Amino acid sequence: MFNAVELSPLLLTLKVAGLATCTAIVAGTALAYALSRYAFPGRDWLDAFLTLPLVLPPTVLGYYIIVVVGRNGFIGRWLEHYLGISLMFTWQGAVIAASIVSLPMVIKSARAAFEGVSPDFENAARTLGQSETSVFFRVTLPLAWRGILAGAMLAFARAMGEFGATLMIAGDLPGRTQTLSLAIYDAVQAGHDTLSMQLVIFTSAICMAMLVFSGKLLRTEY
Repeated sequence: MFNAVELSPLLLTLKVAGLATCTAIVAGTALAYALSRYAFPGRDWLDAFLTLPLVLPPTVLGYYIIVVVGRNGFIGRWLEHYLGISLMFTWQGAVIAASIVSLPMVIKSARAAFEGVSPDFENAARTLGQSETSVFFRVTLPLAWRGILAGAMLAFARAMGEFGATLMIAGDLPGRTQTLSLAIYDAVQAGHDTLSMQLVIFTSAICMAMLVFSGKLLRTEY
């Protein structure tokens, strides 16, 4: 169906989306648990800040990422000066962009799942002498895993479709940073209608599957 050149964006997108989803799961689950279980000053503001990638224009989000990890960013400058690492125009930069845009998907779904876990189960484990870490991994997480997994599927689908922020930080370099959404854009611009249709159908099929499976998980009783 695809030759070696056309297959490169597909493989890169799967790698970027997979790593971004793993990052979003770890960070999103921790943040969702904190937001669902602890009341602290500024919690609503933190929740709004973490949700921003859902509503901000991709170019604005990309600009913020560049300000932070770009060559002149306060983290990017440190990375390049002391470690010799530059994230601009690299697939690692694409992972960062995809992680940020997909993080709210995990947070929203995981938070709802944690809030759906009855505190009575957790309190019962505490009365039996379980530590907070043990309560989380042996009680809370097993009861909330469907919601977290559903969020992870949505995050993967979102990471696959990331375009604007990825273009700003990673660029559109064939074979290096050109993801599936960028390849579709280039194919349309070049008038390669057959290739465009193939890539669009492939992307749509994967995203549709993610939505169907995540919907089934969310409809399942805990």
